[in-house]
Amino acid sequence: MISRKGHQLPKDVILFAVYFYVRYTVPYCDFEETMAERGVVVDHATLNRWVVKCASPIATEAHRRKFSASRSWRMDETYVRVRGE
Repeated sequence: MISRKGHQLPKDVILFAVYFYVRYTVPYCDFEETMAERGVVVDHATLNRWVVKCASPIATEAHRRKFSASRSWRMDETYVRVRGE
């Protein structure tokens, strides 16, 4: 799915970074500090390249695995009694 060619960090770190950025939509500079707190020193431009490269294939794979819902649905009538009426 995602090639590690040209990357110095493990694939797990890159995927975590992309997931975290897409999920919480924090600015790249703030996210750079968050990654540094976790022991990964990386530039915000590198984070941007990872998101551009990896977010689309991840979204495509997630959409492919998502269960499709039926196009037709019906709602049963429900009667609620309020004060005996």
